Amino acid sequence: MMPVPMVGRAGELAELDRAWSTLALGGRPGPAVAVLTGAAGVGKSLLVAAALDGFAPRPAVVLSGAARVHSPAPYNWLAAVLSGRDTSRLDLPPDALAWLAQQPTAPRERYAPGTLLRLAVRTVRLLVGVGPAVLVVEDLHALDPASLNLVGELATAPDLPALLLVASRPAADAVAPDLAARVLSRFCGVRGAVRQHLGPLGPAEVAEVLDQVYAGTRPSRRLAASVWRRTGGNPYLLTELLAAHSGQGPDALLRRPLSEHPGAPAPRAAAPPDAAYPPAALLSADLLPADAELTGREVEVLACLVAGMSNKQAARTLGISVRTVAVHVSNLLRKTGSASRTEAALWAVQHRLPARQA
Repeated sequence: MMPVPMVGRAGELAELDRAWSTLALGGRPGPAVAVLTGAAGVGKSLLVAAALDGFAPRPAVVLSGAARVHSPAPYNWLAAVLSGRDTSRLDLPPDALAWLAQQPTAPRERYAPGTLLRLAVRTVRLLVGVGPAVLVVEDLHALDPASLNLVGELATAPDLPALLLVASRPAADAVAPDLAARVLSRFCGVRGAVRQHLGPLGPAEVAEVLDQVYAGTRPSRRLAASVWRRTGGNPYLLTELLAAHSGQGPDALLRRPLSEHPGAPAPRAAAPPDAAYPPAALLSADLLPADAELTGREVEVLACLVAGMSNKQAARTLGISVRTVAVHVSNLLRKTGSASRTEAALWAVQHRLPARQA
């Protein structure tokens, strides 16, 4: 059982689609910028994935990267983009490319910071080519300073035929708050920039989700209001509550609270702690296609991707090493045919099947 993830986000999706089509159809020279901010679990990654899935015309190139907090180093976003790509044809100095890609054979000496930044921008230009392209920046709040500088440069790079699609928690939650705030402000200075702040779902939207999940029973408005209060309208918590009671009637949602806020004066958006809610409840092997051939641990890691967790957060939640998480993510991308973590999360959403009855 799974809530329709884009309930309450139709306006945001339409705005992102307009930003893309304007760029892709030649209505405005690039780059274009769209920034999505919001608390943990509010659905930023799912919105990015849904937007990508609906873009028309299809992007010629999608470059997607996220902070690799398990091995902090400059240009982590670009290193994630370059991971697994054939870079032999890129017209770049091999030693600089090795350094930007964080290859173990990279020389100890590196270029001056300004030179390396220019080479990083050139690398992205070469990968984008004639475009049109989408550059996905997940978890901007967790990026290293060099990556923040790079995406800031890309946002204002002349005639770059790309939409920069950025997801971030508020700048105050960033690894480098002041720099993140400056970069977010720089994005907003780009002509036609889209800025969306995602809040929790409202009571009516939670009711709409329940109506779709329990289509045959039409849950009462009183029950919907209770679920809204318990989850604070946070899509991640709502998803887990529904998954935990999959196969049961809607009244089961009231039997065991997922998250209580005793004495709270009013419902509010909940930001789930890294390890507070077991992601295995989100996905289980009997909810995925048999031909995916995912292991139990891969299913758990996939659930973490759906929840928007970094590798470090997934490792902490599952009690395994970050390196092991990275291996599982690599296997998931291969098995699901995804080019990025975002695409893998969207694949999980699209392939959920009704739970088999015992």
